Amino acid sequence: MSMVEKGLLHSEKLYQYVLETSVYPREPEPLKELRAMNADHPSGLMATAPDAAQLISMLLNLLNAKRTIEIGVLTGYSLLLTALNIPDGGKIIAIDRDREAYEYGLPVIKRAGVDHKITFVESDALTALDHLLEDSSNMESVDYAFVDADKVSYKEYHEKLLQLIKVGGIIVYDNTLLGGSVVMPEESVTGWMKPARQSTIEFNAFLASDDRVHISHVPVGDGITICKRLK
Repeated sequence: MSMVEKGLLHSEKLYQYVLETSVYPREPEPLKELRAMNADHPSGLMATAPDAAQLISMLLNLLNAKRTIEIGVLTGYSLLLTALNIPDGGKIIAIDRDREAYEYGLPVIKRAGVDHKITFVESDALTALDHLLEDSSNMESVDYAFVDADKVSYKEYHEKLLQLIKVGGIIVYDNTLLGGSVVMPEESVTGWMKPARQSTIEFNAFLASDDRVHISHVPVGDGITICKRLK
């Protein structure tokens, strides 16, 4: 699995060029701080890659997103990114079972002055989404959603999110190239990545045939797929 890494450009020097020339100089200081902290967190490598974050920042601004959902928070790098890019009255429903990881990055979020935009829901995502769907006022009310949680459940998240997202709204799925494992022989992939790899392959094929969304599969970070709801 030595080939599995974020940054899917074949040249490490070229990837570093992109980061150092275009990404890091524009990365807000709170995100720099949290990214540095993630280097000392046992799961920090799972955080959204900064080049993917830069693209997401542009999407949020183009969309003028105000109400958002995040599934899978970890220490909050992508959550902080969203909070910095939505207006002061914007809201994020942040769903994760691991409050401890969220609280690891929370001091940075508070210092950035955006914690009032966040409602943290300590729950598995499917239960939390079902709870949102019980309230009819939530239907088609969300501008943007970001999904970076267990890959096996992506299709289930997709079906529920399509009920919550407005027509014209955007869902971004992270890790849809899964470190390049989607094109590796199955026998070379071990441990937790094996079911995640198979689920990711199936999910990518499903999205390609889903006429409810317009998609763009982008090879930044660990691969992200941008879905715009059409109907």
